[in-house]
Amino acid sequence: MVATYLPLLIMILVAVALALTLFLLAVVLGNKNMTPEKAMPYESGQSTGDARHIRLSLTFFLTAIVFTVFDIEAVFLFAWAAMFRELGWFGLMEMVAFMLILGVTLVYAFRKGAFEWEK
Repeated sequence: MVATYLPLLIMILVAVALALTLFLLAVVLGNKNMTPEKAMPYESGQSTGDARHIRLSLTFFLTAIVFTVFDIEAVFLFAWAAMFRELGWFGLMEMVAFMLILGVTLVYAFRKGAFEWEK
């Protein structure tokens, strides 16, 4: 039974070791001079002070929504690719329809200016 889980245990140990190594390298090699500008919170491309008094651009939220839509698409594409042979032609046609709907969504967002940062 141990042999069954040994590759998983090795993968977890390698991942933890890599994460700790990269973190320690950043601490040891990183720049240590803290300035007031570096200490300020940073959000969506601008330094912010008090979040209650800052108005973010609508474009930020539109981009986040479009990103979420296409991130979910990637999840569905992965699941579809894993089952591609079993789904056959019906699965292929369903994915083509899904991609067409997302393509129309992308064209709509583009025409509405969701990807233009300077307005």
